[in-house]
Amino acid sequence: MTNIIALVLAVFFLPGCAELVTGSGGGSSNQQAVRTVPFSASQSQRLKNIMVPLLAAGNKPRPPSQVRIGLIDDADVNAANAGGGEFYVTTGLLQKANDEQLRGVLAHEIAHDDLGHVARAQVLGAGLNVGMVLLEQLFPGSSALTPIAGTLIAQGYSRQEEYAADRHGMTILERAGYSPQTMERTLQWILSLGNRGGGGFLSSHPATEDRIAALRKS
Repeated sequence: MTNIIALVLAVFFLPGCAELVTGSGGGSSNQQAVRTVPFSASQSQRLKNIMVPLLAAGNKPRPPSQVRIGLIDDADVNAANAGGGEFYVTTGLLQKANDEQLRGVLAHEIAHDDLGHVARAQVLGAGLNVGMVLLEQLFPGSSALTPIAGTLIAQGYSRQEEYAADRHGMTILERAGYSPQTMERTLQWILSLGNRGGGGFLSSHPATEDRIAALRKS
C-alpha cells in the first residue's frame, strides 16, 4: 500500500528550468503533491556517472555514501537540493536533457548545497528520506518498492543565492574537468524550452535571460 509522506525541502529548482516547489525569493513557501518512483538501470548509472565527479569538486566534497537522491514522477524539467546532501530530479529532466544539460542542472543544485543555501525546512510526517536512496547504492527499484505519494513543501532562495549558485556551479564544473560554459549553455537550453522566468511549480526565480547575462559578466 502506498505510504503517504510529507517531504519538506529547501529547494532551488534550476533557474528557468522548471522548479519543483516554490516559494518566492522572499522566503514564502508553497506545496505540491508529488510521487517518487524507482530508478531504471540506465537512469541509475547515468546519475552516478554525472554526479560523483561534481560532488567531489565542491569546497566541501561529499562522498557518494553521504548523498541521497530521489526520482519524482513529473514531466517537467526539474531538480532540487533538499539540503544535507539530498537531491531530487524529475523523470522529465532525465528524459529531455542530454548529458551536458543534466550536468549543468546538477552542478547548480550541488553548488547550492556546497554554499549552504538551504532555506528553513521542517520535517513532517514520515520524514525527508522516504523514497530516496544512497547514490552509491543506486540500483533499479532501490528507491521505492512501490510509488510513494506525498506533499513537497519548500521555500525559495533569494535572487542573489541563485546567481551565486550559477557562478559556483561553473567553478565546480571546471574543477571536475568540464567546460564552465556548460552552465550558460544549459540556461540557453532551458530558455529554448520556453521557461523565461522560472517554470514548473516555481515561478519566482530570476528570469533566465538575467541569469545568462549575469554569468557573462562574472
